[in-house]
Amino acid sequence: FRPSSFLFKPCLRSLIHLGKTLASLLLLLSHKEASIRRTKMTGEAVNPKAYPLADAQLTITILDLVQQAANYKQLKKGANEATKTLNRGISEFVVMAADAEPLEIILHLPLLAEDKNVPYVFVPSKQALGRATGVTRPVIACSVTSNEGSQLRSQIQQLKDAIEKLLI
Repeated sequence: FRPSSFLFKPCLRSLIHLGKTLASLLLLLSHKEASIRRTKMTGEAVNPKAYPLADAQLTITILDLVQQAANYKQLKKGANEATKTLNRGISEFVVMAADAEPLEIILHLPLLAEDKNVPYVFVPSKQALGRATGVTRPVIACSVTSNEGSQLRSQIQQLKDAIEKLLI
């Protein structure tokens, strides 16, 4: 059986059309994804439940200190470990990602932090928080812990004061 040319050409045309349509959809999706990424990085259109949200300058300072705390082994990564540090009373402050999806999975942390009188703050991006903690995956919460004689003591205290100003 040989396919006749009049049946084959319309099928080929529709495949080409389908390919072009698929390519344009993929291009549209990539532009939309880039727009969403930009929105998350700038802090626009973030869930209003994510309060207090650090501004751009404070976010950079927080992520820098988180990175240093990771190097000094004074950092616990993840919502579960942050909860443990709060319960044990060794947490200096808690950092959460405002773009956690759904946000409700970390909203128990502000309540617990307030009970323990520990400052907490949201940063716009879980991806950036993951990079700062030294993990290849996104991180939705982390806790900087206390350590006697730590070289980060003064920096931690300054940042705690800045975070507490956001809460007022």
